Amino acid sequence: MPSDMETFSYPHKTAEYSYRVPTPPRIVVPPPALNADALPEITVKALRSTNFLNSVNYNNLVTQNALLEWTYERRREAQMVIPYLYLGPMTAAKDERFLRGQSGQMIGGGGITMVLGVRQKHTFESKLMNGALRKAQELGIECQTVDLASNQDLIHNFPATTALINDHLGRVWETTGQIGKVLVFCESGNERSAGVVAAYLMETHTDVDFIKAMQLVQAQRFCANFDDAMKRLLQGYWDILRAQRQVADFASDGDVAGNGVVSSMSRPKRSLQRDEDDDMDGIQQNDDAERFGGRTFAPFMDQPL
Repeated sequence: MPSDMETFSYPHKTAEYSYRVPTPPRIVVPPPALNADALPEITVKALRSTNFLNSVNYNNLVTQNALLEWTYERRREAQMVIPYLYLGPMTAAKDERFLRGQSGQMIGGGGITMVLGVRQKHTFESKLMNGALRKAQELGIECQTVDLASNQDLIHNFPATTALINDHLGRVWETTGQIGKVLVFCESGNERSAGVVAAYLMETHTDVDFIKAMQLVQAQRFCANFDDAMKRLLQGYWDILRAQRQVADFASDGDVAGNGVVSSMSRPKRSLQRDEDDDMDGIQQNDDAERFGGRTFAPFMDQPL
């Protein structure tokens, strides 16, 4: 063995070790269960926080775009994710027949009432997207954009994109009494816009976590691509949403004061004398027993002195 490698020789190791930089574990998105018709069986339940959601029919969400019927050409079209939210590429935002609701892809009649473009700042593709927005403006469709310096900016913009969609749908409902339709798109319709739609599903539905959101998006648009970075962004945003909902639950129970601060009057103060049940040593021993009690593999072996 070379002399410069002797420092890294550990004869007491019983397993191979890698010296690379640690990486977070992979987030696996399992395929959804199939029903008797070989279609993904995914149910969602809206928060019912806005009036227009009361008339949305969420039954048989995935039957319109079954995975068994997917073809390569459909990646150039937009697909319905939920009855009022569509996901697609930039070419779909330029398709006049689709925008007017004349292509047979719309559910319940009517065309797109708002397009939301997710684009990178100061890139050639962002200039190309102006053509798609111009087509929507010519048709009298509301246009909104979200400009990102990088994909990491998405998590900061998720609340804003959800608010844009819900504000528009609420205005359409109050004006016409009908549910509008929003198209979310980026250059390919498979990455940044897919993340925006998944974040919207998590924020507006009670039983949709980040895994279920990605399952639903991919079941409707099979070519949607959630890489490891996007999965971790959605996981982080889901943690934020859960914390916000827990605070809201405390507030509804009277545990949070009007200024948003947790009230100390609703909980008993901790006594100075520690009870026997609060013995931290005992807790630590129990935790160690649960974590290491069933292990039979030892990564290192004792060396004689």
